Amino acid sequence: MLFQIKSYLKFLWNSKNEHGVHSPFVFNLVTKCFYYKKSKPEYSILNNYRKSLYENKNFIEVTDFGAGSKIFKSNKREISKIAKTAGISEKRAELLFRITKYFQPKNILEIGTSLGLATSAMALGNPKARLITLEGCPETANQCQLQLQKFNFNNVENIISKFESFLISENLQSTIYDLIYFDGNHSKKATLTYFDLLLPTIDNDSVWIFDDIHWSSEMDEAWKVIKSHPKVTVTIDTFQWGFVFFRREQEKEHFVIRT
Repeated sequence: MLFQIKSYLKFLWNSKNEHGVHSPFVFNLVTKCFYYKKSKPEYSILNNYRKSLYENKNFIEVTDFGAGSKIFKSNKREISKIAKTAGISEKRAELLFRITKYFQPKNILEIGTSLGLATSAMALGNPKARLITLEGCPETANQCQLQLQKFNFNNVENIISKFESFLISENLQSTIYDLIYFDGNHSKKATLTYFDLLLPTIDNDSVWIFDDIHWSSEMDEAWKVIKSHPKVTVTIDTFQWGFVFFRREQEKEHFVIRT
């Protein structure tokens, strides 16, 4: 907790709004997407999806995985409590929806589904997209699938798999992901492993979003490694999320933006 407080104070000191951004690409993203204030009709769908989970008092067996994908914890948890603690906030869901709508990605990958609060935001942002979402816990994934079907999110392929196993088994050399949302194992080693395995899937317009980049000193170190990678050009730190772009026409530049 102390590390997060120090990181946030550092973020506030270095952060800017749109007036400190001189890149047209980033300026447009910030003003037309990040800072878009008007309500959208899709927000009510996201709110109802969340409300439905918050009201669900059923219990499911939740399995967490440790190093080497070994099971280290398995216990029954109430669905409403999982949604409140493991899902993204209402504000973040709306922002993720706007980001997906802004970039209109055709192929989306999500690492870490949980109960689908982020999944639903991306699926709604571009209903024509193909969205693959990965979840390691079978009962959580099954509950999410029921929830997605209930709200008619039919463009989502829900895959039960350990993240690294899926990425290694897939022929990623022949795949392009326009948007990847990383919300799985929040460790330096796992994050950088996913980063390296998925690099073959990028094109010039790919957008990657890393969750909890300042969650720990490990994640902070991983974020620094990602920023410095030669294929990465533009990065944006919004404290909770780190945005990564691979646009070859852009100079390598890092932005710290308040949202």
